[in-house]
Amino acid sequence: MELIKTLAIIMIASLSVNAQQKSISKLISENPKFDELIDVNAKVEILADGFTWAEGPVWDKKEKCLLFSDVPENTIYKYKAGEGLSVFLNPSGYTGKQPYSLEPGSNGLIINNDGELVACEHGDRRVTKMPMNGGGGKFPVSDNWEGKRFNSPNDLVQAANGTYYFTDPPYGLPNRENATTREIDVFGVYKVDVSGKTELVIKDLSRPNGVALSPDEKILYVAQSDPEKAYILAYEIKSDGTLGEGSILYDATPMVKAGYKGLPDGLKTDKNGNIFTTGPGGILVLTDKGELLGRIEIDEATANCAWGDDGSVLYITSDMYVGKIQTKTIGKGF
Repeated sequence: MELIKTLAIIMIASLSVNAQQKSISKLISENPKFDELIDVNAKVEILADGFTWAEGPVWDKKEKCLLFSDVPENTIYKYKAGEGLSVFLNPSGYTGKQPYSLEPGSNGLIINNDGELVACEHGDRRVTKMPMNGGGGKFPVSDNWEGKRFNSPNDLVQAANGTYYFTDPPYGLPNRENATTREIDVFGVYKVDVSGKTELVIKDLSRPNGVALSPDEKILYVAQSDPEKAYILAYEIKSDGTLGEGSILYDATPMVKAGYKGLPDGLKTDKNGNIFTTGPGGILVLTDKGELLGRIEIDEATANCAWGDDGSVLYITSDMYVGKIQTKTIGKGF
């Protein structure tokens, strides 16, 4: 226990809270509707930096704090205004004794309908849930499909009816797609129903990554982080929770080819159905029809985002940075 405490102190000491005063962002408006969502003078405020690869932000409404993963460092951090940064959980996604991969820790995080923290765990190759106070340990949401271990669950979302959807690309595996320990041939999207049954619902994507639901929960959005097919896709959700045939909502491949940093990754929707998705060039803001309204341009590759505070603040994980920006809209779930 003392060793864990010492390591936590060292980890926090190596990070910087509110240390960066430089601007890492600017707003690029492509449509007047963009200015209705974000004030023209808004900027990303850096809350902390020095992370290896920050990911999976989620807002804890009860404790009024942000949780997020540093995937390579196998750690979930907590940031709370007035208190600063602290280690919430370590290890977060890999409990083995031997070195595993470059990205062994937790990635996507949510707080489920029961108030538990749910995590996509790269190294342990599963999705788990745990009480927010840490008591009682972790419980599997899903740790296999048809008896086969997942590649490295990456991001997830839960519908109001309790159904989970999560993605399973190879990023957390040793040697990624070439890992000899792979047990599933596809990089899929899975559904877990309230009984715990896991079903493969998308099997034809090369790099499924972030997932989000439309406000009415009739559409599942999936980001694909393939530089050759950098898509935001939309799938109709059927009455039984399975998905209809997907369509490309937005093709960001030309932006990748033009040299913008980043790929489609994490994404969230606001109460009106607009999509705030990471991608080449920072955060892309799209309508539910796939029209690009504008971008929160960020200097570094941007991994994910989450609504917080009263629902109008967008928290952003971007490489070594964690920041936030005030918006004029309200996120889904607030």
